[in-house]
Amino acid sequence: MKNSRKDITESKITGFFDKDTEIKGDLHFKGTFRVDGRFKGKVDSQSTLIIGDSGKVDADVKIGHMIINGEIKGNIQASEKVEVSANGRVFGTITAPKLVVEEGAYLEANCQ
Repeated sequence: MKNSRKDITESKITGFFDKDTEIKGDLHFKGTFRVDGRFKGKVDSQSTLIIGDSGKVDADVKIGHMIINGEIKGNIQASEKVEVSANGRVFGTITAPKLVVEEGAYLEANCQ
């Protein structure tokens, strides 16, 4: 029996901060990082960034793969894919070879 994408992704999380955390600065990581709190700054990684339902990110992001369940304001440059869930909200610019947007997602973004 195959695991769902969510189970696989969540089992490999290498970094995390919760909804009561607020961080400003530059974020560099390997593996999968999940943000459920607030982050403001820059993100630079070729790995996976997950913005959780309560996550709010205000950043310029260079990433491999991004999954947005919360809110992001800024420029996203993904080398692989950007996924915006039904609860996701994006304000800014998305540059990615693949963009997946679920019904109900909110995009106020330029997409390339």
